[in-house]
Amino acid sequence: MYPENAPHMPIQRAVEVHQPTPYPPAAVTPAPVVPMQPGTVPSVASVVLPDGRVVTGYALSPMQPEPLATKPPVSRAAVNVALGGVGFLAVCGGLLLLTTFIAALTALVTQLIILAAVIFGGWIAVQVFTTSGHPGGTTVNIRKAVIKRNHFHG
Repeated sequence: MYPENAPHMPIQRAVEVHQPTPYPPAAVTPAPVVPMQPGTVPSVASVVLPDGRVVTGYALSPMQPEPLATKPPVSRAAVNVALGGVGFLAVCGGLLLLTTFIAALTALVTQLIILAAVIFGGWIAVQVFTTSGHPGGTTVNIRKAVIKRNHFHG
């Protein structure tokens, strides 16, 4: 790709170097002394930092934590048991509703079958017990137990 005898010069870029500017050390000035009564001066704490500066401040009394609420903490196991119970009751309720629906559907189908049997049986009874018989076809006389087939009166 490159000819072998071609000189390769690296690309030169301008580089800027930034040197951090050190801050001069802070001059430590002692706090002014204010004359007070000996019993009213709070205790003052001083801390010497690694760079030699001294930080002085008043000691604060430790903060007292807020008292806990009156309700006791609920354990995770109790929450899991309660949620499991709610889930179990939901499943049982669903199964109860499903069973009730299946029972109602079965009763409906049974009622429809009985209704069809009554209608079909009534139609058969009307066909059997009609005295104005048709001139042809099957004649059934239940009282005499005589069955005539394809007998034409004429």
